[in-house]
Amino acid sequence: MRNRLLALPLVAGAAALALTGCATSSASGEASSDGTIKVVASTNVYGSIVETIGGDAVSVTSILDDPSQDPHSFESSARTQLAVSKADLLIENGGGYDDFMTTLADASDTKADTINVVKLSGLDKGGDTEFNEHVFYSYPTMVKLVDEVTKELSALDEGSQDAFEENADALTTKLEDLKSQTDAVKQQDAGDKVAYTEPVPGYLFDAMGLENETPDAFSEAIEEDDDVPPAALRDTLALFTSGGVRLLAYNDQTSSPETEQVQKAAEENDVPVVGVTETLPEGQDYVSWQQANIDAVKAALQK
Repeated sequence: MRNRLLALPLVAGAAALALTGCATSSASGEASSDGTIKVVASTNVYGSIVETIGGDAVSVTSILDDPSQDPHSFESSARTQLAVSKADLLIENGGGYDDFMTTLADASDTKADTINVVKLSGLDKGGDTEFNEHVFYSYPTMVKLVDEVTKELSALDEGSQDAFEENADALTTKLEDLKSQTDAVKQQDAGDKVAYTEPVPGYLFDAMGLENETPDAFSEAIEEDDDVPPAALRDTLALFTSGGVRLLAYNDQTSSPETEQVQKAAEENDVPVVGVTETLPEGQDYVSWQQANIDAVKAALQK
């Protein structure tokens, strides 16, 4: 999929320039003047990882951080543009997921390094196969990201390098534990058939050895906000009436009449529905969020 999130309207140059003299808390999307490393991440998924590694040495602006927000409908503001223009480091998902980051960076003429997580992952092999850009559900990719963020932060603040590396080691241990848990599920449930409204948890399912049965035409249409072909909807609904899948993963941040039909079919046929998201739920960090996802899938498979 490409252009997963809506491209943002360019912030008017005059408006952005008028704000560059301001320096306030990065929590409001503006620049910090307290000497911390200023990082702008496209979503709070990546912002959480930076905060865990950087601690008090970083000020993080996560552009998408509202768990009730449909990621498809993002629109930028002058404050967002300002945060990017003042950033020391930018983190984007890449793979067409958050093209607004490129637009913001180009408009601000920033010299900050950018970490593109899709490129870092090495998962996009090209070719004709539709690439799943939701790499934040890939724990090996997140281990690579932790290492890359640690290197970037250490280059920007050499005096805090030991603290960054200590925090990164602790986070990597937790990520490896998440991977071990998916390995354990794979040993027990490999080959079980599942479905999703969108391939948000695709890498998690792959790690667990679960086989997605959702027709490509259905999930691709939902991702692209296109009309679902009637045959694809019919075949998707049949997965639940026939008992063909063990669970349905439902993207809680987007919905349509078709996804609601699918959810209803799952519920009426006693197929567990597991809610998934593309940004962190309120009050959670990356590890607690993914632990909750693993627990929910395990519980569904046990029913």
